Parts: sequence; structure tokens; C-alpha cells
Amino acid sequence: MKFALFNDERIEATKGAKGKCPCCGSELIAKCGEVYAHHWTHKKKCVDHWWENETEWHRNWKNQFPKEWQEIIQKDESGEKHIADVKTSSGWVIEFQHSAIAREERDSRDYFYTKLIWVVDGTRRKTDIKQFQNLINEAIFIANEPLVSKIDYPEDYRLIREWDSSKSLVLIDFSIDELWLIYPSNNVIYVSSFLRNSFIELMNNTQSDEVYKMLLNPIKTKLIEEAEQEEKRIHTLSKPVSRRIGYI
Repeated sequence: MKFALFNDERIEATKGAKGKCPCCGSELIAKCGEVYAHHWTHKKKCVDHWWENETEWHRNWKNQFPKEWQEIIQKDESGEKHIADVKTSSGWVIEFQHSAIAREERDSRDYFYTKLIWVVDGTRRKTDIKQFQNLINEAIFIANEPLVSKIDYPEDYRLIREWDSSKSLVLIDFSIDELWLIYPSNNVIYVSSFLRNSFIELMNNTQSDEVYKMLLNPIKTKLIEEAEQEEKRIHTLSKPVSRRIGYI
């Protein structure tokens, strides 16, 4: 945890500092060693069961956004509270997910946050990078700018299988220049690339809704085109065939 509360102000961890968890109010311990980034840790487990220890990947992503957007407490009508990794000024929550997550917990977050984008660490398992590259090589190419491809058998790929049922936007980060969007539709998965720096820049410039459109519009356009082509095909097949019977 990057921020604690002290006298109702958010403070970062420094040696000897005291603070409380902004979510559950319990006492925190300042960890200020020389190996890991300074952070706060709970003496007892936080009531926010979604909270997890941060990796360097996790912290680096959060630091791409203003401090006032980081670790924002969100509460629903029932009073349930959770700490969003980042919440933009336009209301989008970004959750950075490194560790494995149960589908039930992921679904709960999808419904708790009404406007949510997942950024998933694709480097956690070394085999995922190779699997995803094989997926791109075998996928059906649809469009070039931006790159959009279609996958007919997504269950063959573990990372896709784990995230294809999410109700929110899912971006996979392989620590390269592009992020990869996973978009399910009618038992088929569409994947599209988006520049990492463009995503960060647009989200920081309060253009979160534009990011949503830029990510999805190319895929939705292709879905409409495919639907129109299928409709024409069915219409053609349904036409009566005239045949002349007899001798010429």
C-alpha cells in the first residue's frame, strides 16, 4: 500500500511514520528498506479482501498516473468498500492484476466498478508469452490499422481462457510497446493491439471515454461488416432457384 492516513491526510511511508489504512482504519507499519519501494503494510489483514501485496510491475503502472488518482476508496450502496488501484477524473477505474485471481472475485470486481479496465501482467508465467505469440500467428487476420485478429478456439490458450468472460475491458501487458485487448463475441475472441504510451497519455488527459471507443470501435466495425455479409449470404441462399427442364 502506497498511502496511509495520518490526521486525515494521505501520506507515503517514511521511516518511523505512523498511519492507518484508509479502507479499514487499522494500524499500518511503514516498510522503508533499501531493496523494495517504501510502502505500508497491515499489522492485521485488511478487511478489503481484494487487496494484495504489490509487485514492482504493479507500482510502476500506478505511478503512470497522478497521486490523487491512486488508491481511491470506492463504496457501494450497501456500504461495501474497496480500494481501486487508479480512478481517473472521468470515473474509470483501472485495476492492475499481476497475481492469479479467481473468476468469482474477478466477476465481483466487474460488477462493483461500473467503469472498469483491467491491465493484466502477461509476463507472470513465461509460457504465456510464447502461447500468445502462437495465438497471434494462428489467428485469422481481419484488419491492419489497428491490428485486429480473430481466434476461433480460445479455450486452447490459458491466458485467454482465464480472461475471456470478463464483463470489463481487458488489456494484456507483455512489457512491450503494445497492450493487447481481449474482446469476446459469440464464442469467438477478437484481439487488438494498442500502444501502451497512447493508453497512458489518453487516460491522463481525461480522454478515458475516447480510449474506450478507440479500443472497441475497430472490432465493432468488423463485427457489423461480418454480420452484414452473413445476412447477404443467407438472403442469397433463400432465393428460389429457377430451372428450365426439357430438351434444348
